[in-house]
Amino acid sequence: MPELIAVEDLRKSFGQAEALRGVSFTVAESALVVIIGPSGCGKSTLLRCLNGLELFDSGRVHIADVTLERHNGTVPRDLKHRLRMLREEVGMVFQSFNLFPHMTVLENAVKAPMVVKGLGRDEAETRARGLLLKVGLSDRLDYYPSQLSGGQQQRAAIARALTMAPKVMLYDEPTSSLDPTLVNEVLLIMRQLHDEGMTQVVVTHEMRFARDVADRILFMDQGLLVESGPPAEIFGAPRDARTREFLKSFL
Repeated sequence: MPELIAVEDLRKSFGQAEALRGVSFTVAESALVVIIGPSGCGKSTLLRCLNGLELFDSGRVHIADVTLERHNGTVPRDLKHRLRMLREEVGMVFQSFNLFPHMTVLENAVKAPMVVKGLGRDEAETRARGLLLKVGLSDRLDYYPSQLSGGQQQRAAIARALTMAPKVMLYDEPTSSLDPTLVNEVLLIMRQLHDEGMTQVVVTHEMRFARDVADRILFMDQGLLVESGPPAEIFGAPRDARTREFLKSFL
């Protein structure tokens, strides 16, 4: 499959702390890539750089038809335009749901395509209803986020991201704030999207999901991409001692 994401020598620092230290990788179209590693290793920072929530210091990110590139901190003149294009191509799901609390589930889902893409109310609502049906929330359209379980809120957040018809979905620890009994209902949606050919990049500590569903796993440590490969290789015979140490309870 052709590459939909290409990341080259990505670097990002916060003061003296280097969060990303020359990270490079590619993601094929329709692939599900899982990023794992210890807390503080740069996983979430990497994900936020992929959709422009964080501006990296240097390197290059190419997603679909959009490229962000920086050298020595220089800012491209058309940065705002590129970021807007990027966010139309990339959906993002956070661990904290980020639903508008004063809006119903349906209202949450129709707002972005109307405001950002200029869809009419009828078209946006038809799209939203179909996606909320897909994630099992067709009977919760008039509920407010506070009336939903954590798993239902996260499924609503996924449906909201999908209403923008993105080419890539990014997830930052999408199940970390859920009760263990609710985790599987979110992972099942991600499995379904994978079966349908959606390109997905997932930061997670759900190792069984990574092992069983991912096409490829990236292991990060201290801002470095230590190794990558198919799950059978990473879980079965990791090459680097840092990977083996991180996965020792799963090997």
